[in-house]
Amino acid sequence: MCPSPSWALFLDVDGTLLHLAETPEAVEVSDHLRDVLARLTPAFGGAVALISGRRIEDLDRIFAPLRLPAAGLHGLEHRDTRGNLSLLGEAEMLSPLRGPLREFAGRHEGILLEDKGRTLALHYRMAPEMEAEARRLVAGLAGRHADCLRVIDGKMVLEIKPRLSDKGAALRSFLSEQPFRGRRPVFIGDDVTDEDAFRAVNELDGHSIRVGNGTDSLAYWQLADVNAVIGWLEQIPKVFKQETEIENDDTDE
Repeated sequence: MCPSPSWALFLDVDGTLLHLAETPEAVEVSDHLRDVLARLTPAFGGAVALISGRRIEDLDRIFAPLRLPAAGLHGLEHRDTRGNLSLLGEAEMLSPLRGPLREFAGRHEGILLEDKGRTLALHYRMAPEMEAEARRLVAGLAGRHADCLRVIDGKMVLEIKPRLSDKGAALRSFLSEQPFRGRRPVFIGDDVTDEDAFRAVNELDGHSIRVGNGTDSLAYWQLADVNAVIGWLEQIPKVFKQETEIENDDTDE
């Protein structure tokens, strides 16, 4: 797969650009990664965006001073290249679930409830022995609102969100606006939450890239881990530069 300046590049964050940590706040962003992302943006004519389960405000905080177009909360938040922000859903949609989830997290050491406003994420990475009980609780709570809520089964996290958007819909939304419109979409992700984006990319004749060794995925391509992703991304501007220099040499002849 040879990179092209005509691509629109969409990137998941946790597990793709960042190594997973015990808690969402514990992730680390290197200056090198910020530099790689900053160089990618002009290489693709500005058509680079983050599509994450995190809130956009959290993405801005951890990648500061870099500020990219982004879809947060699996597409419930959307910020275009001009900085315009649009939101779907209301925090009140999840009000009946907050109390039981908060109480469960308070009773069990290692269980973390991440309240993102429009979504609720129950993490059991630090208490893997609680997985079965966490699943029963989340299934019971969300099942009462199955018509409007969806559970996303991630890596040691169960996230409840409104059925108003997903990462595939977020990607399609970017492709309806400049500078993404008319470009071939490329999406890199690592988790179940990214399968919606893989499906959308495949339907649009783009490139879907899974991070890690999982075989049960819609992605057509694979990169081994976060380091492989960053290594591949940092080479892209260099490839474009070499191709331009070769074209210029041919023209001069």
